[in-house]
Amino acid sequence: MWRHLDNILQLGIKELRSLYRDPALLLLILHAFTLGIYTSANSIPETPYRATLAVIDEDRSPASSRLIDAFQEPYFLRPQYINLDEMDKGLDSGLYTFTLNIPPDFQRDLLAGRVPSVQLNVDATQVSQAFTGAGYIQQIINAQAAEFVARYRKVDTPAVEAVVRMEYNPNLISAWFGAVNEVINQITMLSIILTGAAVIREREHGTIEHLLVMPITPLEIMLAKVWAMGLVVLLAAVLSLLFVVERWMQVPLYGSMGLFLSGAVLYLFASTSMGIFLGTVARSMPQLGLLIILLLIPLQILSGGKTPRESMPELIQQIMMVAPTTHFVILAQSILFRGAGLTIIWPQLLAIASIGGIFFISALSRLRRSLQ
Repeated sequence: MWRHLDNILQLGIKELRSLYRDPALLLLILHAFTLGIYTSANSIPETPYRATLAVIDEDRSPASSRLIDAFQEPYFLRPQYINLDEMDKGLDSGLYTFTLNIPPDFQRDLLAGRVPSVQLNVDATQVSQAFTGAGYIQQIINAQAAEFVARYRKVDTPAVEAVVRMEYNPNLISAWFGAVNEVINQITMLSIILTGAAVIREREHGTIEHLLVMPITPLEIMLAKVWAMGLVVLLAAVLSLLFVVERWMQVPLYGSMGLFLSGAVLYLFASTSMGIFLGTVARSMPQLGLLIILLLIPLQILSGGKTPRESMPELIQQIMMVAPTTHFVILAQSILFRGAGLTIIWPQLLAIASIGGIFFISALSRLRRSLQ
């Protein structure tokens, strides 16, 4: 028993040394858990952020000034006053995402009960800003016009007043959600890449023949790769959550870090097994990369990390229940977003352990056949 444990330990240390000598993979790990998380979390904001706006004010009235003053940071940069000749040029050159044309007699028509038209031009090449920003601008125009006409904020008294409280993300900052989910995605990607690359590395460097003549078993080889690569990804994920997500991006983590790490260990057991399986199927690193792309895209998109699972077809939801990523996303979001305890996430822990056991046995069987 002790001999088997020592073999697993020494083989794992060998994997860590091989990884240390691979600067490309080390750089990938560093980037994935730092800049990769930051850029992914902030790349596609759900609300306009510092959008550029130009205004053609042909009315120059208190009503038009009130409307322009409503566009404030951080949603919009300070509006730039331009004339009609500069509007098309600014849109064509990409200087402005939005241009707002307030017509003459805007205030007079507004007070007279007529419905003045305000022209809003949108640069639709800025897709994320254009789609959400146009809706925000329409809401601002309607609200400011109603307030100016009524001289008070509430035009009609509603029969029922809804008091809305935002739980877990009171300011609706999309980066909070994106940062944690990107950590989950990086754990999935790197655990599969590192273990798969470890198997390919043995074959490309010719060390697989050395292992075959040594008194070690395929189970020891696989367990060594699982614990070594899993440990690297786990440490990188913990450091990323503590220093990048919580301190740099100021995202509060509500739940127990120990409980999350317990779930992450189980998940790494499953994902590293998938990586070893792919490493036995592929014959080179390019082949491994293609297989990983085919696997990662559905795992990341359909597991609930990018979009809610409830919005997917029922068949897809049922199929993805056999993927450990789906259960890990539910587990991580429950713990880190809502502070859930063991009584809530134990079904996910059980599912990950069961699916991981199946993947481990399948990968071990494939590894044994590949070593014969």
